[in-house]
Amino acid sequence: MDSEVISNFLGEQREDAPEDLQQSFLTIEDYWDRKLWHQLTDVLVEYFQNPMSASQRLPLFRKFILSFAEKISQLKFVSLGLSAATQCSDDHERLVFLIHLTEKVDKPSSQDAYVYSLVAASEVKLRLEDYDGARKDLDKAESILDTFDSVETEVHATFYRINARYYQAKKDFAAYYKNALLYLACIDLESLTAEESKDRAYDLSVSALVSESIYNFGELLLHPILDSLDKTEHSWLRDLLFAFNRGDLNAYNMIENNIAKCPLLEDHKQFLWQKISLSALTEAVFRRPPHDRAMTFATIARETNVQQQEIEILIMKALSLGLLRGSIDQVAEVARINWVQPKVLDMKQIDNMRIRLKDWDSSVNQLGHWIEGVGKDVWAA
Repeated sequence: MDSEVISNFLGEQREDAPEDLQQSFLTIEDYWDRKLWHQLTDVLVEYFQNPMSASQRLPLFRKFILSFAEKISQLKFVSLGLSAATQCSDDHERLVFLIHLTEKVDKPSSQDAYVYSLVAASEVKLRLEDYDGARKDLDKAESILDTFDSVETEVHATFYRINARYYQAKKDFAAYYKNALLYLACIDLESLTAEESKDRAYDLSVSALVSESIYNFGELLLHPILDSLDKTEHSWLRDLLFAFNRGDLNAYNMIENNIAKCPLLEDHKQFLWQKISLSALTEAVFRRPPHDRAMTFATIARETNVQQQEIEILIMKALSLGLLRGSIDQVAEVARINWVQPKVLDMKQIDNMRIRLKDWDSSVNQLGHWIEGVGKDVWAA
């Protein structure tokens, strides 16, 4: 594009800009005249981040930034394009814009920018309910990301956020849980608003509870995002997670009435009872010392509130899920457990472990004294 045309265009944009932003245009014109591309890019990124620049983003991108797109960081070029795309009239126009942007950076030297733009386009496809198209783009982005030794955190964060959104839409709760946690690992939690943090914690909690493959909530229980549920209308959900983690049937019964507040949990209410029963079983095993883990079906029924005739099925379920290892004596109605899946402990569980360690220490001392007593002649010799 002719330099005079661009100069006139910038002059027009400066006059149309809010008074507070007109100084930025003088800087933009100066850097453009002097071909200081790096400084120009940074000023434009800062300008596009200002909410008052919204109406000028698309024209600036189409008539100005595209004229020197090859000379600047392709990742920042895509970032400017994504900001401009927010001003498209609807998602159909936005998708066309992002497809053209993606094609422009599809070069061997700018694959990180290509991935960044590709996953942004997949997000629009999700909103348009083109799930197959979104999945295809996300799979392609993931295959490229796997080849990188390192990449900007923002690229990974965007991928995990949109991938999580896809799995949430498809009701794949375990995959959503994994990708949502990976997204949180890539960002500063302070960048989320209080409402965004609360919504993210709510969705993660519900997904963890209704997933058929997640029985250990350790990562979520230790994550500061969960604190955003405190003193909100969803605080009971946090309490429910901790009740599941420690297999606390009494706490579950006290909180159970709140489940109706969440349609997804209400739909899985029977499954939740099975899940808390499994948690109560693993907790009952965990509380016992390793030499005392042969439990009768009657004992398990008493500690899990499950009918005795259903205990064998419960134990088999725990064994198949890898929550326990051991064997079942069907004739004697005894389960012999030799391993229980590790999990995050609360203070009460840690105190129980402290007591067990003290008992173990005492038994070791008693054994030492006994050996010393019966082996005096040996030691003397």
